Amino acid sequence: MDDGVHRRLVAEVVLESVEAVHDLLASWWEEVGAVEPRVRFSFETAVVEIAGNIVEHSVAAQGADGRHFTLDLHATREALTATFEDDAQPAELDLSAVTMATADAEDGRGLALALASVDALDYRYENGRNVWSLECRRE
Repeated sequence: MDDGVHRRLVAEVVLESVEAVHDLLASWWEEVGAVEPRVRFSFETAVVEIAGNIVEHSVAAQGADGRHFTLDLHATREALTATFEDDAQPAELDLSAVTMATADAEDGRGLALALASVDALDYRYENGRNVWSLECRRE
């Protein structure tokens, strides 16, 4: 794994694409090799939560027609990284202000779970695209 293991998904912004993210992760893990179960679970949780948020919030705000996202997964000896890009309007959020929803809330846990699961989570809007970057160190 000198150069690492890389996989890419380009998908429509539809609910079925979250399943495609699961499938991509499953095949990627086979190539990545041994990863501590806690790290694997944390990384996968964050990736799936961000994918779900992209689908849910893009569709709610603008509809899914013609919308796409990309997911790039990369594994090195030191870290697991995921980068999402989508062509929706900018997300208006402050990651430093994200908190876990109350126990009786029906939603609002996705970003909080993702933040708690990885070592680094960054969001930015650049060149007309939302960009989400996630990283888990392989300790």
